[in-house]
Amino acid sequence: MLQNEIKSSFVELGKFLRQFSEVENIKDSSVLENELFFNDFADLIKLSQSHNGWFTPEQVHFSIQSWSKALTEDNLNQWVSNYDFSKTEKKKVGLILAGNIPLVGFHDFLSVLISGHDVLVKTSSNDQYLLKFLAKYLIAISPNLNSKITFVEDKLEGFDVVIATGSNNTSRYFEYYFKDKPNIIRKNRNSVAVLNGTESHEDLINLGEDIFRFFGLGCRNVSKLFVPKGYNFDAFFNAMFEYRDVIKYEKYANNYDYNKAVFLMSNFKLLDNEFLTIKEDSSYSSPISSVFYEYYEDIKDVENQLAKDAEQIQCIVSNNLIAKSVAFGKTQQPNLWDYADNVDTLAFLSKI
Repeated sequence: MLQNEIKSSFVELGKFLRQFSEVENIKDSSVLENELFFNDFADLIKLSQSHNGWFTPEQVHFSIQSWSKALTEDNLNQWVSNYDFSKTEKKKVGLILAGNIPLVGFHDFLSVLISGHDVLVKTSSNDQYLLKFLAKYLIAISPNLNSKITFVEDKLEGFDVVIATGSNNTSRYFEYYFKDKPNIIRKNRNSVAVLNGTESHEDLINLGEDIFRFFGLGCRNVSKLFVPKGYNFDAFFNAMFEYRDVIKYEKYANNYDYNKAVFLMSNFKLLDNEFLTIKEDSSYSSPISSVFYEYYEDIKDVENQLAKDAEQIQCIVSNNLIAKSVAFGKTQQPNLWDYADNVDTLAFLSKI
């Protein structure tokens, strides 16, 4: 298939996704194959929480809307314009996907197809249905994709290249098992925010979006704060109050109760607002419903530490305190060219 045909298919998919929002699903008669897919996708969104308790309609709609905004002709053209796939030999690329947030593996799926390769997909048991539905839609509007997309239920076999995402533990297995194939192996990463006390109330509310979106389950969620020595957390907690309804969700509340109890039984000092605990800790990975923090005296010390620990960090959020920071509230709105682990997937796929 020509890349232009594949791009056009994903542009049409973006138009399809644009019909679905948390407020209202608005059917657009110009969308291809809508009669076959519109109602079924609306039903799947409603059912997603029964498939994965963390996939609430709000979170699924957020992911869908994010992809609908990304899948435009302008975005796709801007993204692929820096690469030359004309001499790339078509390969079968195996994907082992995570399932921590809705459609977390879609970028890899898109990258493989738009670079001209065939894709073999092994979904996570936690996110089995959404990507398969979107693939079915793509095939319906572009039947030539049928031979390029395969979903694998059992062991992943018959691939030339692999992109695998998992925990730090599973990555060791992946690195051994796939050592003889070109690969990208992704491990656990976390995101951090660097504050200096001059942030506005709006900045801190937006930081709450980076913390609470997807209940904090994504690698782009902020799980650690760097704050200046003597920082007063009152303004932070006042802003977090905007997200107080998160405690009404049972799975989150159970995690809050459990993790708070574990911290207290261990005699850790906590700051707590009855739906979020924050704890002084040098680690990056905090449990659900908790954020770690660490004091600093010199911002250059933070820069040096983050540079040293770059392989553990996905995003850095600040008001330009650190180079290449993401703006508050934007961690879960990456561009197509914002790659996981800062590994350029399209560059990799163009050279295999």
